[in-house]
Amino acid sequence: MKIPFSENLSKLPLPATKKWPEGVWDTEALKHGSMSLILFAPEGNDHQTPHTQDELYLVIEGSGVLEVEGTEFSFERGDALFVKAGEKHRFTQFEKGLTMWAVFWGDEGGETNA
Repeated sequence: MKIPFSENLSKLPLPATKKWPEGVWDTEALKHGSMSLILFAPEGNDHQTPHTQDELYLVIEGSGVLEVEGTEFSFERGDALFVKAGEKHRFTQFEKGLTMWAVFWGDEGGETNA
């Protein structure tokens, strides 16, 4: 199965909401079982709140800083970023044109170490 990048990017931004006053900058490209693939291309401020599933970001374009629970992680194109379920996080200091795939999966509350 192919999930076309340009087709999903052309859907953004979605209309503004109370939570995302600059517009909604993500769209679900695929849902299969507990897994969801999102194209995320934020502009303005990142107003994320913690998610109930583990999350993996794959940076397609751009650079910036991911703040997770107060710790900052610089990133650039090609990097992968992981955020555990329930962790407070947001993107800061990011370039215009930042684009990434985000993959959510697993049980509510995230997977635990075996």
